[in-house]
Amino acid sequence: MMLRLLKKITPVRRMYYRSLIAKGIEGQSDEGQILLRLAKETGAPKTFIEFGFHPIQFNCAALMGSFKGLLIDANSQQIADARAVLPSNIRIEERFLDLDNLDFIRKAFPKLGVLSIDIDGNDYWFLEKLLDIEPSVISIEYNPSFLDRSISVVYDPVFDRHQKHSTAWYHGASLTAMAKLCATKGYGLAAVSDGGVNAFFTKTGKLDPKAAWRPSELRAKWSGTTPQQQWDAVKHLPFVEI
Repeated sequence: MMLRLLKKITPVRRMYYRSLIAKGIEGQSDEGQILLRLAKETGAPKTFIEFGFHPIQFNCAALMGSFKGLLIDANSQQIADARAVLPSNIRIEERFLDLDNLDFIRKAFPKLGVLSIDIDGNDYWFLEKLLDIEPSVISIEYNPSFLDRSISVVYDPVFDRHQKHSTAWYHGASLTAMAKLCATKGYGLAAVSDGGVNAFFTKTGKLDPKAAWRPSELRAKWSGTTPQQQWDAVKHLPFVEI
């Protein structure tokens, strides 16, 4: 409780963030280690772009020491904090993204090592638009509540999962759908994070998405539900078959 109150004070919050960064920050589980391994295996250029992030938790955090990066989010406070505490080799952009304003991402780096998307909404549609950049490694959040169905939510330029359904489980696309999309450019599934939800694709990935699928440990823990129960709660909503 005391820490939560202190974090509302900007200088104190940023001091706390800096202390965590000094110790080393990661994604939700083992995403950083997966990205380090895949970047090495693919000989990826030392550049990354990630949208949907928190200053002390994002998938590409483990790459900060040796990569140049671009982090994008629409949350003003998180952007200001990130600019204050993250190293100068990381560019921070405050933007609310839609399919009509992604061109600046294409121009960020001549060659892209890692593209990471975690926005809890239009993830599939943004990846579809940006896939021709052909990064060495793709990190994309999938929605485990959609089980093994090949589906995505319907695109909405002002997508907010909390407004779509009271559970906030209607967002993104299934792992099967993400794998089908990536396969159109020759990518295969290379890894899934230990905690579920984040999938990684490379040109040499060979995993079967249905076999590699994992539930979200965090979602199951805080909601007390199974993936099947999560699907039952949102299955009446509109979907696009992939």
